[in-house]
Amino acid sequence: MSTADAPVAIQPGGLWLAFTQNRLAWVGLVLLALIVSIALFAPWLAPYDPLEQNIVARLEPPSAEFWLGTDSYGRDVLSRLIYGARISLFVGFVAILIAMLVGTAIGVLAGYIGGVFDQLVMGVLDVLLAFPTLLLGLMIAAMLGASLENLIIAIAVTEVAPFARVARAPTITLRQRDFVEASRSYGCGPFRIMTRHILPNMISDVVVMSSLWLASAIRTEASLSFIGLGVPPPAPTWGAMIREGFENILDAWWLAVFPSLAILVTVLALNLLGDALRDASDPRSRSR
Repeated sequence: MSTADAPVAIQPGGLWLAFTQNRLAWVGLVLLALIVSIALFAPWLAPYDPLEQNIVARLEPPSAEFWLGTDSYGRDVLSRLIYGARISLFVGFVAILIAMLVGTAIGVLAGYIGGVFDQLVMGVLDVLLAFPTLLLGLMIAAMLGASLENLIIAIAVTEVAPFARVARAPTITLRQRDFVEASRSYGCGPFRIMTRHILPNMISDVVVMSSLWLASAIRTEASLSFIGLGVPPPAPTWGAMIREGFENILDAWWLAVFPSLAILVTVLALNLLGDALRDASDPRSRSR
């Protein structure tokens, strides 16, 4: 095997050791694992059908029969909360995955090619970054309409520019390294250099940031659902549940409080996990 074809050396052991020594990382990991497990096993954990209406039991406070109470249609809040985790996590994961793939590809291309192409791409990304995430997502969702697919697209578009920025910076540095120059001297084309030598050396930064932006995607999904631009009813979503609770805040406090707590715990878990991964992947943090 030639020097240009030599695989990139990685040391996951040191990264894992630094990660496991962070207690808050374990808190975030356990919380996230619990939330994901609840979403996966929702049909077995939910005590009732989340869409089943019981007008007789409408706006029931938390009790032994309905642990988290019922909403204005008599639907069990706990069941809707459990199924709502499925939608929030699915939308967040898929949107961030799309944004990561598209944004990373754009950032690597712009950083490697450089010149006018880089300036043009960065100019478009700067325009996207000029808009607040929620405002940009609101405009896109309003133009596309309320649906699960459009919600994912709207959130993914808002996160493409940050991923491209994160991927572009190390690409500019890596394209000038000796091993990249050696690859060119051996006749490797741009695509091979970008996928085999540049991407593996900067993908850890992208993955770490994706865990932090996943929390932002879940908040955006809840915000868009709150204003009616998320998944159409009667599908249970945390944002829509908060909106209904806001309309009945004086009579049924539990409708807004419990989905708000669910979003809080999920975002907290992702932020703790993301911060720990970021610190563990930073050599300066590991040396301290």
